[in-house]
Amino acid sequence: MAVISRLLGACLRGFLVALLITTPALLLPGVSPDTAQVVMLLALSAGVLTVLEYNSAYPCLFEFREAPPFNRIRFTSLFLTVFLLSVVMKGQTSPTLLAEFIQSVGNLFARVFDFAYSPVRLVVLMLPEDAPLAQLDVLRALACLAYLISMISLAVFGVAVWRSGWPLQNGSFNVWTNLPTFDPTAGGEVVSRLRRDASINIVLGILLPFLMPSVVSSAPNLLGAVSHASPQTLIWTVTAWAFFPASLLMRGIAMARIAQMITQKRKQTTISDVGLLPV
Repeated sequence: MAVISRLLGACLRGFLVALLITTPALLLPGVSPDTAQVVMLLALSAGVLTVLEYNSAYPCLFEFREAPPFNRIRFTSLFLTVFLLSVVMKGQTSPTLLAEFIQSVGNLFARVFDFAYSPVRLVVLMLPEDAPLAQLDVLRALACLAYLISMISLAVFGVAVWRSGWPLQNGSFNVWTNLPTFDPTAGGEVVSRLRRDASINIVLGILLPFLMPSVVSSAPNLLGAVSHASPQTLIWTVTAWAFFPASLLMRGIAMARIAQMITQKRKQTTISDVGLLPV
C-alpha cells in the first residue's frame, strides 16, 4: 500500500506539472501545430521527471520533497500566475467577464505596486516608448497580478515557518531527502554554509525583480522581441520575473530556518551532556 500510495502521488504531481506547462497553450487561441508539439514535449518530459523523482526513494533534484507545504506553495503560486495571466491574454482577443475582472484587479493593485523605480514600473518600461497604451495597460496588469501572487506566497510560507513550526510540524526533518544537492561533508561548518546559502538566496531574491527588467531594457536586440512577443512568451516571461525571486526568497528563509534548527539541537545536546556530568 505504501508503494502504491507513493506511485499515485507521484503520478498526480506529474500530471499537475504537465497541466501547468500546457495551460497557456490550452487557453490561448491560435496556437500553431509546431508550438503545440513543443509544448506537449516539454510537458511530457517535465511530467515524467516529476513522477520519477517523487516515486524514487533516493532524491536527486527536487528540494524539500518531504517538507510540505514548501513545494505546494511554490507550485500553487506558479499555477495561479500562469492561469490568471493566460485568462487575461485570452481576453484580449475573446473578451469575457472573468478576463475583464482579473485585469481590473491587476489595474487596481497597480496603484500600490506601480511607482517610480518599482519592479512593476521597470517591467512596463521594457516596452518601447511608442508602444500602444492598451499594451502598456495589459503588461502592467500582468506584472501586478504576478507580483501580488508572489507576495502572497511569501506571506503564506512565512506563516508556515514561524507559526506552524515548519518543517517539524509533521515529525522529524531528513536533510538528505529534503536537500539532495547539499553535501554536508563538502567542507566547512554546516550551519555557516546554510546561513551563507540563505543570505545569497535572499539577496538574489530581492535584487532579481529589479535586475531582470533592467537587463532586458539595456539590450536593444530584445526590445523588439518584448514588444512583439507572442502571448505565451509574454506570459512565461512575466511569470518567471515574479516567480524566481519569490522562490529564491522562500529557499533562503528555509535554509535559515534549518540552520536555526541545527543550532538549537546542538545547544540542547550540549546542555544534556553537561547535565549528565558528575558533580
